[in-house]
Amino acid sequence: MRFNRLYSRIMILGLFGFLISISNIKPLSAQQIINAEITSAPNVPAPIKRTTPARVVVNLEAKEFVGTLAQDTKYTFWSFNGTVPGPMIRVRVGDTVEFHLSNHKDNAFAHNIDLHAVNGPGGGAAVSLVDPGAKAVFEFKVLNPGLYIYHCAASDPSIPAHISNGMYGTILVEPKKGMSMVDKEFYVMQSEFFTEPSDKEGILKLSMKKGLAENPDYVVFNGSTNGLMGDKALKAKVGDNIRIYFGNIGPNSASSFHIIGEIFDKVYVEGALDGLINKNIQTTLVPSAGATIVEFKVDVPATYLLVDHSIFRVAKGAAGALIVSGPENPSVFKKITGSDESKGH
Repeated sequence: MRFNRLYSRIMILGLFGFLISISNIKPLSAQQIINAEITSAPNVPAPIKRTTPARVVVNLEAKEFVGTLAQDTKYTFWSFNGTVPGPMIRVRVGDTVEFHLSNHKDNAFAHNIDLHAVNGPGGGAAVSLVDPGAKAVFEFKVLNPGLYIYHCAASDPSIPAHISNGMYGTILVEPKKGMSMVDKEFYVMQSEFFTEPSDKEGILKLSMKKGLAENPDYVVFNGSTNGLMGDKALKAKVGDNIRIYFGNIGPNSASSFHIIGEIFDKVYVEGALDGLINKNIQTTLVPSAGATIVEFKVDVPATYLLVDHSIFRVAKGAAGALIVSGPENPSVFKKITGSDESKGH
């Protein structure tokens, strides 16, 4: 009898200890839930510091609006979140992305999204078509590191129409080990616009005829001819290590991306973060619906021009400015005798 009572007490204490221990165990499937930080160009979401996968919630809204394409030139854009290009998204290999796409109630067309970082039907487009006022939700596992394009792929009136009107952006997938630290990160995207007058006075719309002829009126960075000019110019200081996440939606032409007066220390070819890295590159070719990542250090104060060095495109708007301030560096560059700087680049 005494043995039975002692045995019962031992069992109760053991069971109590077991219950305490398992109460501190988190289910293997549990993940931290995070609302994604998304940013408008040229801003980039903060580097990811966590070392474990998370469930990342992304919210985008399709929005049609009239905005500025060039000086005194209005255009009917279709967009994600009301900006062209759309926001930059930053996630990590192993994350599960819960993607919410809504379509503003005042829009005229249905929209969806094809993310090139997705392994699945249509990159998500097959399950995300939403009419005005509606919303779709899907999820995907992030498997491959790199910088990827996303765009609308709705067929009414055509996929090229949705892309050409401004429905695109980038998603960065960091590798598990993360990204090396730099002083400045920027998001730049190139695109072509094919225009003709609309039935609204003073507002341009898409010309499918020019698109089919691959004859753009405008080739621009970050959605307009002044997308990286004036108060929208990129800014850095002498000595900064800079990383540019560069996307090219096309929709037709490849980009010959170049910065006048700089050399890319590293080029992550086609945006792959576990692939080929070229070094000491003057100009890098970026295909339509492709991307690249470039890194370089600025040694001398100046205004540097970002261009598509398929050079006639500069006259159509494919130019932006990187303004670098700081002390002169005569060991790297100095002027010896006079010349008219205004007659060069």
